Order: sequence, then structure tokens, then C-alpha cells
Amino acid sequence: MAPSQLPPIFNPTSQDIEMLLAAQCHMGSKNLQVHMEPYLWKTRPDGVNVINIGKTWEKIVLAARIIAAIDNPADVCVISARPYGQRAVLKFAAHTGATAIAGRFTPGNFTNYITRSFKEPRLIVVTDPRTDSQAIKEASYVNIPVIALCDTDSPTDFVDVAIPTNNKGRHAIGLVWWLLAREVLRLRGTLASREVDWDVVVDLYFYRDPEAEENKEIAEEAKAASAEEVGAGAIESGYAGENWDAQAAAPAAFAATGAGATSWEADGGDWAAAAPAPATESWAETQPTEAKW
Repeated sequence: MAPSQLPPIFNPTSQDIEMLLAAQCHMGSKNLQVHMEPYLWKTRPDGVNVINIGKTWEKIVLAARIIAAIDNPADVCVISARPYGQRAVLKFAAHTGATAIAGRFTPGNFTNYITRSFKEPRLIVVTDPRTDSQAIKEASYVNIPVIALCDTDSPTDFVDVAIPTNNKGRHAIGLVWWLLAREVLRLRGTLASREVDWDVVVDLYFYRDPEAEENKEIAEEAKAASAEEVGAGAIESGYAGENWDAQAAAPAAFAATGAGATSWEADGGDWAAAAPAPATESWAETQPTEAKW
């Protein structure tokens, strides 16, 4: 990291540098534009260009000072046509009051006043100069300054302030936008001091895949359903066990209620044994004979 040209109050903390390295903001591409050569630290043996993190931090602070100098926050337009930066620009706009254009940039937004989405910003910040080339081109027509997140192979035509960083990784893009928003709020005085941590976590600026989120929700629902089925089965088996124990204990309890009590079947057996034998006289024997008449 090169010696910082900033006042000591703007120096990054060790945690900021660790976050930049963890998000791989210093990993450029194998191609190198001549205008991005001053931000290069070295080239690895495999051909990957490594960006100087110190230069990245200096440009983040410079961009934040430019954004904070604009009186009306809504005059700052943040743009990202790439999906990896759309969530970041929306969060940046929500926290700083800027105007966000996430998704496809409609041609004529800055030049055709008949367009429904016509805007007249004083500054635009783009995620990728190559993907957002239409916005940069229209900004050059109407003299709007441009701040861009530039990789080592990004074109820098009509770009006034280039923030050298990896603009292809979802974590790198989200972290740079988060650091930029934090510095803007610090310069505006929204955050009490530079020692106070921002309560907004950087994860809010990271891109999230909708399909992955849906699959995660489906897996959680299936897991919850299986847990409910297991619980219901355990309850049913527990009830059956209780009924079985109750049925097994019923005869003993019934026998304990009275020592002399006997069951109906036993009484029936005794009655059958004590009953007198029926008479075997025939019908003819019971009839009077003629002699007796």
C-alpha cells in the first residue's frame, strides 16, 4: 500500500483494509488499459493484475467528498445496469438520498426532456463503464461529471473520477458502494464521528440470487414440514403407549376395587353350575289315562 496523500483523519483503519482484501477488491483482470496503469500495484505470474488498495481508498474518499459537496442529495444519480450492482445502488440511494437507476438505462434519460423518466442530475456514479456506457455517453452530451468503478480493463472515456476496484465480483461491488455511502454520511455529519461504527451491515449491499433464495426457502419449508411429521408421529405413538398402559392396568384396578367382587363371566359360570337339572318327564306321561277319567 502506497503512502497516503490524504490528511490523517481520512486514513483507513486496519478493518477497512481487511474488508477490501477479503472482498477481493484488489483483484483485477488480465487485460490492462493504459489509463488504469497508475493504479496498478503488480502483475502476478499468471497474468492477473493486482490493484493498489491505497489508491482505491483515496479515490473512494475523493468521490465521497465530491458527492457530499452537492447540496441536494437527489441531484446525484447512481446507475447500475449489471445485476451485481443493482441492490447496492438502491441501498446507496436509500441511505444517502440519491436517485437510483437500477436495471436497463433508458436512452434519452439525460438528453430527451419528453421522456417520462427524464432527469437532470448534477453528478452520476456508475458501477461499470462498459455496461453503463449509454449513461456515460449521454452525461458527456450535457456536461455531467462521472464517477465510475473501474477495473484494469475498463474504458475511461468521459470518466472524471475512476475508483480502481474489481467491478466484476458481487462482494467487491457491494463493499465499495457501502464504503462510499459511509464516507458520504461521515462528511455530511450524519454519523457523529469517524470513530462511531455505522450500524448498517455491508451484507445489505451484496447481490442475492433470487433462485437461490427461493431454493433456500423451499428447503427450509420442507425441513419444517418433516419436523412436524416427526413430531406428529411421536405424539401418536406416545398416545398409543399411554392407552396400552391404561388398558393393561385396568384389570388390576378393577380387581382392587372390591375383594369379593367377581366378574360377570365368573358369575355366569357359577349360575350354570348351581342350576338344578331340568325334569325329563315326557308329555305323554303327564296326560291322564282313560282309567282315571
